[in-house]
Amino acid sequence: MPNSKQFIDFLIEMLGAGISARKMFGGHGFFKDGLMFALVVDDQLYFKADETLAEQFCHLGLTRFSYKRRDKTCFINYYQAPEICMEDPDEMRNWADSAFKVARVAAK
Repeated sequence: MPNSKQFIDFLIEMLGAGISARKMFGGHGFFKDGLMFALVVDDQLYFKADETLAEQFCHLGLTRFSYKRRDKTCFINYYQAPEICMEDPDEMRNWADSAFKVARVAAK
């Protein structure tokens, strides 16, 4: 199922200035300052995480992004965004800022 344009536009608005999205990997990558910090697949938002941030996602019962490759399930370090992000712009930006910090550290 492709991502809806309305959902992508909604997320760009919620995430604030300086955010762009582009199609990739059957979904959309979200970028700030050239760094990808979020991913949307099938209208589900995922944020980039390191070990510390992943613990917070797991504590909330949120799932890690996975995909099938041949007969194998593969995982990448992106976790399902908390539902509160869809309702509260401040929460959205807080989680996005944390994910962006992870992306910035990973790029070094």
